[in-house]
Amino acid sequence: MEGKRCLIIANGEACSLGLTKGLLREKPFVIALDGSLLRVLEQLIHVDVLLGDFDRFDINEAKELLPNSEIIYAPDQEKTDLDKGIELAIARGYKNIDIIWATGWRADHTITNITNMVRYASHAHLTMYDDYSVIYPIGKGFRKFYTAGTIISLIPVGTVKGIITSNLKFPLVHEDLVLGHRAGTSNEAVKDGFVEITYTYGQMLIMECKDRE
Repeated sequence: MEGKRCLIIANGEACSLGLTKGLLREKPFVIALDGSLLRVLEQLIHVDVLLGDFDRFDINEAKELLPNSEIIYAPDQEKTDLDKGIELAIARGYKNIDIIWATGWRADHTITNITNMVRYASHAHLTMYDDYSVIYPIGKGFRKFYTAGTIISLIPVGTVKGIITSNLKFPLVHEDLVLGHRAGTSNEAVKDGFVEITYTYGQMLIMECKDRE
């Protein structure tokens, strides 16, 4: 399933209908986390799997509401429901995993959902979307084309060492970023062209952001 996508719908703040429909246009395999059930039904989103610990929603009612979907009870309290959804997608062979409705509302859930993505970066390409940001882990050698002025934030998860960048307004040359002490927020591409980022140690996220209009 190298080219086929999986879309995970979490239980944070919903993104715009246009963004949701855009991701559904490719007809991905859809995993919805149990807390999102009623909103998913309201938007008439087809769900292949509904997964979670069902601590706020009765599993039998879920089965009635989604008679043609697979219902998976996943009670492990050592992992978040999003972790469980990602692990299920990877176990079923998906290498491209998109995530929506995973930010906003509760700050603790938002921070955990974002930073936990690095845990799975070696198994699949994960991308988290909301209306203002595209967020994903990057490896030690990153290269991507950007238009001038694109806002790019480099967020370390823990400590990231030996960072070298090119085509960024605020370049890093053999420097370190440390979560809670020094992050690379609100950088931007200097000109149309490739931005290159390398580092020697750690785990890092990139956030491609835009301001509210």
